[in-house]
Amino acid sequence: MESPQYLNIQNLKVTVFQAYLFWENIDKNLQNISLRLSGGVREKTDLIVLPEMFNTGFTMKAEELSEEMDGKTMQWLRKTASNYDCVVTGSLIIKENGHYYNRMIWMLPDGSYQYYDKHHLFGMGDEDQNFTAGTKSLIVELKGWKIRLAVCYDLRFPVWLRNKNAEYDILLLVASWPDKRSSHWRTLIHARAIENQSYVIAVNRVGHDGNQVYHSGHSMCIDPHGNTVYYKPEDEDLYTFSINYTDLEKTRRQFPFLKDADSFSLT
Repeated sequence: MESPQYLNIQNLKVTVFQAYLFWENIDKNLQNISLRLSGGVREKTDLIVLPEMFNTGFTMKAEELSEEMDGKTMQWLRKTASNYDCVVTGSLIIKENGHYYNRMIWMLPDGSYQYYDKHHLFGMGDEDQNFTAGTKSLIVELKGWKIRLAVCYDLRFPVWLRNKNAEYDILLLVASWPDKRSSHWRTLIHARAIENQSYVIAVNRVGHDGNQVYHSGHSMCIDPHGNTVYYKPEDEDLYTFSINYTDLEKTRRQFPFLKDADSFSLT
């Protein structure tokens, strides 16, 4: 008898970097991340995940700090993905056709890439006044895993992230989420994992930004049952963990409630 397809999907090894970010300093951030990765990634990994706006911090100076798609940070992503022979992802400010985007890059080791533009812009921080919202979702694939990309404020909108027809296995979120709403962050991540029967990997930053907003991290990986695979509050942290596809498939087979979800379409 032929083995079920899921048995051929390998475990995924993920490295997350809950980073302290230097305010609006692209060179210093790229240098610091490179230094930390060189000293901390001691085993082969499949994916390195960096926070939202990892090269600048969450700033509204889009015109001043944006790059184009052949810019310095994209070149750094290409080099880093090649050096570690893995996918590297995180978001940065991109200028394209006269618009500015909070763009999450999915950079492959061969230099090819896909990207997701943040859909829900944080109006309370004037992000909607300085950036253009993306209109399309994106699911990428890595070692047989289907991964939905999302950025920070997207977490609050379950309709946008609904796992219709089990179309993804991991919800991957990069963020710059402030400490004063960290209880929301922790609760919503668990909710998204349970309701979508998927892993949620959510990577935040730490430290104060240039507006004296404090970020306390709480990066985590939550499995489809709502159990914690990885969790780190407060401190800068570079950590590698593995997740198992067989466990995901078993959860969906034992509790097949996604098939009873309401059908809808977004316009």
